[in-house]
Amino acid sequence: MSAPQGGFPPQGYPSQDVYAQPEAQQFQSGFEAQGGLDTASPVSGYDGQPAAHATTGAGRKKRAYAGQAFEFGSGANAALGGQTAGAAPAGFAAAPITPAAGYGGYPQTGYQQPGFAAVDPAQVAAGSPAAGQFGGVGGYQPPVAGYPAQEAPAAVGGVAGITQQFGQMGIGAQPAAAQQVPQRTQALNQLYPTDIMSQPFHVSELELPPPPIVLPPNTSVTASPTANCSAKYVRSTLNAVPTTHSLLKKTRLPFALVIQPYTSLHDVEDPVPVVPDQVISRCRRCRSYINPFVSFLDHGHRWRCNMCNLTNDVPQAFDWDAAAQRSVDRWTRPELNHAVVEFVAPQEYMVRPPQPLVYLFLFDVSYASVTNGLLATSARCILESLDRIPNADRRTRLGFMAVDSSLHYFKIPRDGQGSGDPTMLVVSDLDEPFLPTPDDLLVTLSECRENIENFLGKLQEMFQNTHNAGSCMGSALRAGHKLIAPVGGKITVLTSTLPNVGYGKLELREDKKLLGTSKESGLLQTGNSFYKSFAVECSKNQVSIDMFLFSSQYQDVASLSNLPRYTGGQTYFYPAWNAGRSEDAIKFAREFSDYLSSEIGLEAVLRVRATTGLRMNTFYGNFFNRSSDLCAFPAFPRDQSYVVEVAIDETIGKPFVCLQTAVLHTTCNGERRIRVMTLSLPTTNSVADVYASADQVAITTYFSHKAVERTLGNSLEAARDALQAKVVEFFQTYKKELAGGTIGGGGLQFPANLRGLPILFLGLIKHLGLRKSAQIPSDLRSAALCLLSTLPPPLLIQYIYPRLYSLHDMPDNAGLPDVATGEIVMPGPQNLNSAALVSYGLYLIDDGQTQFIWIGRDAVPQLVQDVFGLPDRTQLKQGKSSLPILENDMNERVRAVVEKSKDHRAKGVGSIVVPPLYIVREDGDPSLKLWAQTLLIEDRADQGVSLAQFIGIIREKVMQ
Repeated sequence: MSAPQGGFPPQGYPSQDVYAQPEAQQFQSGFEAQGGLDTASPVSGYDGQPAAHATTGAGRKKRAYAGQAFEFGSGANAALGGQTAGAAPAGFAAAPITPAAGYGGYPQTGYQQPGFAAVDPAQVAAGSPAAGQFGGVGGYQPPVAGYPAQEAPAAVGGVAGITQQFGQMGIGAQPAAAQQVPQRTQALNQLYPTDIMSQPFHVSELELPPPPIVLPPNTSVTASPTANCSAKYVRSTLNAVPTTHSLLKKTRLPFALVIQPYTSLHDVEDPVPVVPDQVISRCRRCRSYINPFVSFLDHGHRWRCNMCNLTNDVPQAFDWDAAAQRSVDRWTRPELNHAVVEFVAPQEYMVRPPQPLVYLFLFDVSYASVTNGLLATSARCILESLDRIPNADRRTRLGFMAVDSSLHYFKIPRDGQGSGDPTMLVVSDLDEPFLPTPDDLLVTLSECRENIENFLGKLQEMFQNTHNAGSCMGSALRAGHKLIAPVGGKITVLTSTLPNVGYGKLELREDKKLLGTSKESGLLQTGNSFYKSFAVECSKNQVSIDMFLFSSQYQDVASLSNLPRYTGGQTYFYPAWNAGRSEDAIKFAREFSDYLSSEIGLEAVLRVRATTGLRMNTFYGNFFNRSSDLCAFPAFPRDQSYVVEVAIDETIGKPFVCLQTAVLHTTCNGERRIRVMTLSLPTTNSVADVYASADQVAITTYFSHKAVERTLGNSLEAARDALQAKVVEFFQTYKKELAGGTIGGGGLQFPANLRGLPILFLGLIKHLGLRKSAQIPSDLRSAALCLLSTLPPPLLIQYIYPRLYSLHDMPDNAGLPDVATGEIVMPGPQNLNSAALVSYGLYLIDDGQTQFIWIGRDAVPQLVQDVFGLPDRTQLKQGKSSLPILENDMNERVRAVVEKSKDHRAKGVGSIVVPPLYIVREDGDPSLKLWAQTLLIEDRADQGVSLAQFIGIIREKVMQ
């Protein structure tokens, strides 16, 4: 095969010269466009003598900082800001640069930090590398004559772009009519070996899109660029599928799908094409939905299923618009042009009329919840969010219960009936809790709005003098289940107290002597079987449970998190929360309001179908597995992802396979819908093709779920050992199968597209949920495990390998809106090691759940004055805090970067989380400093090894 033009791999992955390019050039395309790239000579040292400095008009503050202590735009982090173009950063090999190349072999226009600069849609359509990430076709050719294609100039251009991109690989340099290449000789992604010891990994590689999906020509019936599923919704660990089970086993790589059916909390932020006419064509045998990869026969009257090959009739109404009473062009139908579509379901998809949205709030009104302000804050937040709760069909219903050592029901009359005051009914029988009245406990929001507002305003007063420290939460859950089970819905639990009376009573089983020992894993397992069995019972009756936990004491998150785990809910943990601290109150209020506004699905089921020969084997995530392949969700959340392991049962003879995920659900506005996502992947009988098309982000997501499963089923140590053994196995397999059994020059070779795996696996091993330590309370660990098994990939990878940004020497345009997109420009991310931190620096460390602002011990007064408005860093308030709003350029830009780093929408995910901000001084509080330093996972810390040691261990075992 001839080398691609310019010496760079066509699929955009780094070749051997991946790090030849200095970081200054790697990020040049983003910075130079603004005209703000400084070129600085190295600083002379820490003595405060500035070196010669080229500045722009925006560099006034830089001179001021530099004159006092350091050279702005140079030093340890100069690579991202102002290095001379010819110099390679320390530790990176110098090599000639192809001018057309951007970072890691991408064309400069194609590489953007996902989420920080908008990608030009025309560029995506044109088959740029960004198309692989944002849902492009990744290797489609236009259909041959005979398939009428939708008029879409951008789409056609996109196919042409990809034809050109793969021209050097023998897939499409010829006209469409001549593209009858033998299917088995299809050239897939090329393997580019790199030495991870001599060419160090850089964090920016985690933001590259997955390897493109290179399908044979004429695979889809239309030339639409959205005919194959975007990685935003479904990512496969392998973008080229082995044809046999034995070949998959030989690669030692997992074959699994990471499915994220929704990428936002609200539909308006993530519009998906809707098929409104209720004409749903499905295969008679395998029940797959018609999609862009079927083929039409018999003059378009029949279609062949791309899963099981059965021929089906095309529905008569398929080419007819019943509303307009006219025929329509079949090739414009959404299901033939889009891999992700939503069907409005007809009557036969309903067992009963669509259920209304139901929220039952269980308030903990014990002494702990009243004194820490939880009761008042949550009641006020619901009151102020009533307009945000989805209620378009005016059927949304709310119910309220309070819990201490008794059950308190609240009867709320309809507006205009009687005095409008709520009636409190107390039930003290905890063994057989009953409903004290048949009606008015679950009320319609539209009919009782005024009285609900009246009740929420008075709730705090009812319990303000309580001294009751009991919590019969288990009994309350049973009573709440009895109340809403006939309809189904969501129970939202807000509690600060360990359930200590009645059903599901839990003990204080935290023992600090067990932390860090082999017995610690016992603390991460359920303390009372009630929570698992009750959760399964709830799932059967379409009742979902979300837990908001606020205790400053032990709360047994390990047990309570079973309720959301089996009912499609989520556990939100707020350790040591107190409403008296404004940062705590604001964080919870913002999150809870977003939680209430989320357009969740109801009474949902998820099923994945695939080409004959593939079988869905194991499912991971928060749901109940009702049968071998059906996952049940009483409520379908918008901020979670799921992993499905795929088994290969028989030899696959097709040049490509299809996997189709369908989510049948009721929208919160009372409409029955089916969201269908179809992913097509090429097949191969080559180990090299499988490795070249493996997706390191999806593989890491899969193993994070496996690690959580092993931790809960076995032990923390077993989970850590399994992760390390798996990395070693990958390298051994690569060495044996693809490197000819040798490792040249004392290095460690691995494909360029998988270079991040060692560091991501090390991040998992050293993660709060898994790392070996005697200092991590079991509640914190359990909450971290919940996140590891639910977060969508963009947030999960950041949680495993946090982002580190240097703020004191960021480029002139960082923290300002990009001229073209309006998005805030972010400084380039740094690798997570202490070598990246200079003593006079200011840094942001962000794992998506918590943010740290790190101030070096030698930070100059002018920098501290500009960012914090204080003359001296010793006056800084450490710990949980917020940045002051000052009217100067540096403060505004730092605040913009901190805010933009929280922007989950830009990352293509839905999330309610607002990370708290901690101010950490290098010479300040030792415990805070240690906490922040645990995120520098490339360093040696606690009982964990450094990245260099970890790579050394892998190499040693691979060489054996």
